[in-house]
Amino acid sequence: MCGIFGCLLSEGVVAPLIHEALLRLEYRGYDSVGIATVFDGGLFVKKDRGRIGVVHEELDLDDLPGSVGIGHTRWATHGAPTRENSHPHLDCSGRVAVVHNGIIDNFLDLKRELVDGGHVFSSLTDTEVVPHLIEDFLGRGLGFVESCRAAVRRLEGSFALAMVFSGEPGLVVCARNESPLVVGVSERAVYVSSDIPALLPLTSRVVYVENGEMVVLSGGRVVIRRLSDWGIVGRDFVDVSWTFEMAQKQGYPHFMLKEIYEQPLCLRNAVRLQDDYLDLLTRFLDRSKQIYLLACGTSYNACFAASYMFSSLCNLSTVPVIASEFIERYGEAVNIESTILAVSQSGETADVLHAIEYARFKAATILGLTNTIGSTLTRVSRAYLCQQSGPEIGVAASKTFSSQIMVLAQLALRLAKLRGKVSQAKIDELELKIEGIPGIVAEVLESQAEKVRLLVEKYRDRSCFFFLGRGISSATALEGRLKLLEISYIPSISYPAGESKHGAISLIDSGFPVIFVCPAGGSRRVLLGNIMELKARGAHVIAIVDEGDEEVKGLVDDFVCVPGGVPSLLSPIPYVVPLQLFAYYMAVSRGCDPDKPRNLAKSVTVL
Repeated sequence: MCGIFGCLLSEGVVAPLIHEALLRLEYRGYDSVGIATVFDGGLFVKKDRGRIGVVHEELDLDDLPGSVGIGHTRWATHGAPTRENSHPHLDCSGRVAVVHNGIIDNFLDLKRELVDGGHVFSSLTDTEVVPHLIEDFLGRGLGFVESCRAAVRRLEGSFALAMVFSGEPGLVVCARNESPLVVGVSERAVYVSSDIPALLPLTSRVVYVENGEMVVLSGGRVVIRRLSDWGIVGRDFVDVSWTFEMAQKQGYPHFMLKEIYEQPLCLRNAVRLQDDYLDLLTRFLDRSKQIYLLACGTSYNACFAASYMFSSLCNLSTVPVIASEFIERYGEAVNIESTILAVSQSGETADVLHAIEYARFKAATILGLTNTIGSTLTRVSRAYLCQQSGPEIGVAASKTFSSQIMVLAQLALRLAKLRGKVSQAKIDELELKIEGIPGIVAEVLESQAEKVRLLVEKYRDRSCFFFLGRGISSATALEGRLKLLEISYIPSISYPAGESKHGAISLIDSGFPVIFVCPAGGSRRVLLGNIMELKARGAHVIAIVDEGDEEVKGLVDDFVCVPGGVPSLLSPIPYVVPLQLFAYYMAVSRGCDPDKPRNLAKSVTVL
């Protein structure tokens, strides 16, 4: 997730306006910032790594000429936060500038082709292929708009793009696929932005760009066309009445709810891992004698789920371990044949960094999975993957859990293929299922949110909850319990369901709420016995269940459905969504702020 902004003023200098707009978008990314303007046949660029205020103090972002320009604030996914990797990116001639939000899947293939054709690249980003593609088509005699269309039609992945060319200074060309894009108009200018907050002080008249569309902004005019057949799209502008704070949250009352609803897009981005990086981590894991999955909090729950994946798919034992316990529990066992796969959203979690520093001293191989390129974890890892879910502002992690599991599932599947432990037919089936998970999550959000809210009204006065699951669903139950505990402050307990008989069942009395995570397949049959055991002692059972499982529906007091066909190994991703919503609505109903739970911080940077 990044923030892009573009503007054509009827008169005046555009750079200060773009600078202010980017400040309103800084919540979308703060690794680097840059602005490009077109003036008098030339392209003028200022950019660097760091927060906007710091870069502005050094470079004076307002001091760029011209009434046409584009800007960018970055959340890194390809290439560390450096000046070279900052946007805007230019072509070889320095006449085309592009800013981009999204992930281009096929950039490596395009880059090889362009390098073979004589193009010289200056960054490690996926974005830089776009200005070079445009330059290539300009060299074939196409105009700027036609070159942009031809270039964009070669891209695979997600993108919101804004592009300018010093040879046609009165244009800003934009395109969208999956990543958000909105156009605004006022008496003095036309604008384009990743998000409405950047537009609010400038205009309330906006039109939303849809997937597969290109927009040409020029001299107060906005023309939207379909990329496929170049047909003009007629779409009315609408008035936006949001406050700035509402706009940052896209109309949602809290960042946590917004981020829960962002999960379908984040999951699609998490599927867009580069094969080279997946293969590199896979080779490290394959040659290891001991593998530890190291994390804290939500990331530990994702690792716990992943341990089932590695065992089932790869016939490989991995040890999920809470980072703060790692040295005392396993420190003396770590050696040169050990591999530590450290998982941290921020890449700066103190317990994780302390543990891997110890493991490095013992000559272990360090691998990383993080959401923050340029973090300490990326710098100390031999190789790492990015979960690619963008900034998460709510303290309680939501899209982090689902994105990390999506990445770990792909890693386990790639390792299974390398080790020859799974048939090609099974691999093909699971890869197809992985592709379908974002759509399933979107369906759960659309169809079950109101049902979850009503369940909260029914159970909001209970003083304690159980969360139970078997197999990989015990990890889902752990994460559901953590969410409820940390944002609504309700004491909550999670067990593997079979273990509940060894102590925890003593708490059950009439009306005690127990949430079972009960996907189809796997250990569902034995889970039915656990449901009956607790029902017999008076528990009120809520089940997160396959929509076609009439047997479980008939046994429980309440249920929330997940579409069928989800393999048990992938079930934590869609099955955690009702639990996230349950925790969110419970916090709100009890007067708690889900974005700022007491005593908690987003990144724990002390031991």
